[in-house]
Amino acid sequence: MPSAAKLHFSLHSKNADRARPPLIFIHGAGGSLLTFHPELRRLQNETIYALDLPAHGESAGEGRTSVEAYADNVLDFMKSMDIDSAVVCGHSMGGAIALTLALKNPQTVRALALLGGGAKLRVAQSILDLLEDPAMFKSAVERINRACFSAAASPDLVALSQRNMERVAPSVLSGDFRACNLFDATTRLAEINCPTLILCGADDRMTPPKHSQYLKENLPDSQFHLLENCGHLLTLEQPQEVARLLKKFLEEIYE
Repeated sequence: MPSAAKLHFSLHSKNADRARPPLIFIHGAGGSLLTFHPELRRLQNETIYALDLPAHGESAGEGRTSVEAYADNVLDFMKSMDIDSAVVCGHSMGGAIALTLALKNPQTVRALALLGGGAKLRVAQSILDLLEDPAMFKSAVERINRACFSAAASPDLVALSQRNMERVAPSVLSGDFRACNLFDATTRLAEINCPTLILCGADDRMTPPKHSQYLKENLPDSQFHLLENCGHLLTLEQPQEVARLLKKFLEEIYE
């Protein structure tokens, strides 16, 4: 797997329209590029970079404790790959990173796709306490992972997701959730003028639909779609529908 700016990534560019900016996929807390189903990472006729953030997936280094620090890592990646502007697609914490990029470096963001996200990502104190105790790490992962899926999700998918999250170092997962808890862009959304796609699972218990609705009401150029019978990890539960809506959004902004 290639790397740039110390981030491992996957690249899909088969039959891509080179006139379009690429897509950059950014995963959420405790995730990796595998958060994005192959259906998404191989979206037809698009150039797509899916990243592993520092200390996640195949990327080395140390995890960060702020969304801003992760956003700086993504910006460094874009610079190293000579990407002037991209459609930035973020899941959960990845959506917070995407919003931060749009606020700090608006010239680098052609459009946004926010999946299971919010303008702020407060975390229950009970979760933060569990994550601070290494002896309770597995219990914390089980609780978080269970809350990421709807009742319709297959047991095999839920089990695979848990195994992947357990590979993340306890300190990294704890730092991710602390970063989420500190994130708050509620007072600055009106500054973001790029086209934005907002998707959320109707059964999302991590960032319930009200958070996506708030984004829709406060981002000037946005559209919102609610996916029924779907939880927080909509990129794995309903990848075909997410891919369809994302592709439709891209066609609309480039027509």
